[in-house]
Amino acid sequence: MVSLLIRILVNNYNDTADEKVRQGYGVVCGGMGIILNVLLCCVKAFIGMMSGSIAIITDAVNNLSDAGSSLISIVGFKMAGRKPDPEHPFGHGRIEYVAGLIISIIIIVLGVEMGKTSVTRIIDPVDIYTSKSVFLCLEISIGVKIYMYLYNKRFGDRVQSPTMCATAVDSFTDAIATTGVLISVIIYEYAGMLVDGWCGLVVSVFIIYSGVKSVKATVDLLLGVRPDPEYVKVIEKYVLAQKDVLGMHDLIIHNYGPGRSMISLHVEVPANSSIVEAHDSVDNIERKLREVLNCECTIHMDPVVVDDSVTSRMRDYIGIIVKNIDPSLAIHDFRMVQGSTHTNLIFDLVIPHGLRLSDDTIVDTIKHRVSELPGNLYAVINVDKPYV
Repeated sequence: MVSLLIRILVNNYNDTADEKVRQGYGVVCGGMGIILNVLLCCVKAFIGMMSGSIAIITDAVNNLSDAGSSLISIVGFKMAGRKPDPEHPFGHGRIEYVAGLIISIIIIVLGVEMGKTSVTRIIDPVDIYTSKSVFLCLEISIGVKIYMYLYNKRFGDRVQSPTMCATAVDSFTDAIATTGVLISVIIYEYAGMLVDGWCGLVVSVFIIYSGVKSVKATVDLLLGVRPDPEYVKVIEKYVLAQKDVLGMHDLIIHNYGPGRSMISLHVEVPANSSIVEAHDSVDNIERKLREVLNCECTIHMDPVVVDDSVTSRMRDYIGIIVKNIDPSLAIHDFRMVQGSTHTNLIFDLVIPHGLRLSDDTIVDTIKHRVSELPGNLYAVINVDKPYV
């Protein structure tokens, strides 16, 4: 159903990199969520009042809040799609992350409220009324929520939307919650045991846990996380494919919302190459990355001496020293500056986060080993941290 609506209502629906197409996905999925959740709320509220089950009534209120979450999702997509302006030159894409965070917080709040209501029902149990209509209502509700989970997860992954993925998590927890309600009704019907409150409590804990995980995922996106390794591989593929490029480093990827990335990196080019040709290669890389990844890209050229055997040999030797300290260490931008009294070996040292040795210990160790080499050598080291 949702797939058909997207095909009908969203122009060029396969072009998920286009902002208007992403908006279309969000509006269609959010609109369907509002309709389905309002219908479920009305039916469950009626069945809940008829049966006297606090779990069913709570589930109905949960569906009403889900309709509100779908509305937030639509508003988030609309606001995120606004064009850049003087105050927000990178666009408004992160609003979608904020919308996902709001939905995740709503999940937690509802889980807490459902838990409080369930504890009250455990302390003061109340008989419930069961019938075929109650069972049918709950079974249909579970089926609808699973369907909502599937289409939100499918299309959320397709357009890389944290908001839709958070909605998918919400729908899945709702299906689990309603399953718990159904189990409590079945137990009461066939065993005479009133476990309405206990089932509600277990479900509420699961909902809170899912909400916390969803909050963490959206907060990570707002704070900035390590980019997808596959995304980095695509960048490396096009950068290193240029014949004049010897290597790349200092890759930084800034995320300003789904499909809104700004990339900066350094490429190493032969120092004896034509600056015009090297600049042309860099332009080709920037153009290709814009086409493939729909991003903005800025590249800095670093000249590397390739026709000096002494420099090349010393660079290789420093690389061995560094790797002997820790295999994850790397160097770049190596050069030798000879003076009348000593020679400086100048290079950048990439130290990953979380190594057992401190940065100062690593740098001091390298400097000490360099000083032991013949030729009165001094290491001048600039420490870099990887962003990918």
